[in-house]
Amino acid sequence: MATTTKSGGIHAPVQPSPELGAIVGNDKLPRSQVISKVWDYIKSHKLQNPENKREILADEKLKKVFGRDKVTMFEMNKYISQHVKA
Repeated sequence: MATTTKSGGIHAPVQPSPELGAIVGNDKLPRSQVISKVWDYIKSHKLQNPENKREILADEKLKKVFGRDKVTMFEMNKYISQHVKA
């Protein structure tokens, strides 16, 4: 049986890597807020493929997080997870 803590899961503060910190800041944030800030960045820099909104076209900062030129919105969390630690 799994046990949970009050500050576990998506609300637990995580530390962004320096690469991710260039997008969301270097302070510890809940994972949900990290994802939200990445989306804010994507939208404000118009990085969604206009022909396929599910595709994110990475700029130089996002390439350092994703390790590639483009990812789908479904793959994005996998790459972000590699750039946060509890």
